[in-house]
Amino acid sequence: MPFTSPANFADNSLSQPLPSLQCGTILQSLTNIKSLTKGQQLHAYIITSGNLRNNTYLSTKLAALYATCGHMTDAQMIFNGIVLKNSFLWNFMIRGYACNGFSVKALVLYKQMSSFGQNADKFTYPFVIKACGDLLHVELGRRIHGEVVLTGFGSDIYVGNSLTAMYSKFGDIRSARIIFDRMPVRDITSWNTMISGYVKNGKPKEALAIFYLMKQTGLSADGLTLVGLLCACAELAALKQGKEIHGYVVRNGNALCVDFLMNSLIEMYFNCNCLVDVLKLFEKMARKDTVSWNSMISGYARNTYAFESLRLFCRMILEGAKPDQVTFIAVLGACDQITALQFGMSVHSYLVKKGFGATTIVATALIDMYAKCGNLACAHSVFNETPEKNLICWSVMISGYGIHGMGREAVSLFHEMIKNNIIPDEGVLTSVLSACSHAGLVAEGKEIFYTITKDYDVKLVLAHYSCLVDLLGRAGHLDEAYKLIKTMEINPSSDIWAALLNACRLHRNVEIAEISAKNFLI
Repeated sequence: MPFTSPANFADNSLSQPLPSLQCGTILQSLTNIKSLTKGQQLHAYIITSGNLRNNTYLSTKLAALYATCGHMTDAQMIFNGIVLKNSFLWNFMIRGYACNGFSVKALVLYKQMSSFGQNADKFTYPFVIKACGDLLHVELGRRIHGEVVLTGFGSDIYVGNSLTAMYSKFGDIRSARIIFDRMPVRDITSWNTMISGYVKNGKPKEALAIFYLMKQTGLSADGLTLVGLLCACAELAALKQGKEIHGYVVRNGNALCVDFLMNSLIEMYFNCNCLVDVLKLFEKMARKDTVSWNSMISGYARNTYAFESLRLFCRMILEGAKPDQVTFIAVLGACDQITALQFGMSVHSYLVKKGFGATTIVATALIDMYAKCGNLACAHSVFNETPEKNLICWSVMISGYGIHGMGREAVSLFHEMIKNNIIPDEGVLTSVLSACSHAGLVAEGKEIFYTITKDYDVKLVLAHYSCLVDLLGRAGHLDEAYKLIKTMEINPSSDIWAALLNACRLHRNVEIAEISAKNFLI
């Protein structure tokens, strides 16, 4: 009996059992369209019909279905029960783990695959390489690349695309380009990977240049190509090219995912400071999703149009759109730009009602807003109520104390952070040193500067030296400040010499002032 509908096996209306081969064919079709519910119904039918018992063929097809649909627990359970595992099964499991955020498990399975005597092939390597890239495991990624070359799969287009993407994630865009140039055949994914790789590695000009090479091959841009190009235009504030892409989108709207591209166009126009164009574009959008609203609200906030950002947030709520944590972070950032404390407090109440109050990232934005709006009591209250405080959360609270001249509280909180086994970074060191500088805490600032750089792997940057020079200079320790500058591991900036020069003027030290002025003018 031919299979016509999942209802045939869901309601037990089959006049005769389906043979294993037909069940396998149906499972493959359901895997191709990622139809989990129908696949689960067929799985139940196979079990009750007795077809699954000692049936490696069907078990393999079921494991592949669950892996493709992201249900890795079910896939792993079936996988464990299969004695004779073929490369098809190993590949689907590795792919499932790699594509669903379980990169470590994908690599563990790859290692097991080898120990079971199964050789990796062109269907295995793309997902092993993806796992290396997602984990930023450079050493292993290069080793896998070597295996690919030795086994002769380096010329495969999917392997080549994966290698290009991996090296882009590593920040090694030069190696990515070498692999790309050596590929015997390239598809649209190959070009898109290079375009996005250049953009993400801070080379937007190269992204546009390689697109022009792509055009010469006769390939047409797809949605992902255009998103990459719009990101490049945004980085370069290249309005002319951005408008050309906008025109292409309008002309080819039926062939492209226009909603997807509209959000990228909004970002591009904001980066080019074309607020009239971006508002026209937004108003013309037939369907405004949360991402669209967020792009507009955060775009206005980034361009210091805080009032427009807050007005748009109010309109978003009135029109029934659902804000997410990205929305709240942008709105709270707009509030602290114009010290809109009352509005910020209203947003706080609203987001708590909507269940966002306990998230660390939103709590951190609230702390920052309250601190910059001058309400340290509320900032401290939110900080204390935050269940999981990450490094940024601690740093923002420390910075809040610092900007209000509460240096001792900032230092105390910094030491509390260390006791909670939070490892400091460059940012938090800058925050606490700045707090010490504003409060004149010389001994505390020096202790933190030298202890943290000795006990933790914190790379000293110009901001750290500038804070300590400013601290020492304000306190009149000009010789010590000058000595610190002379022993710096990096070249002192004009800001550092300016800080010392101001201190010399304050304490009337002509000798060091002349040295500072000379270096400041170089």
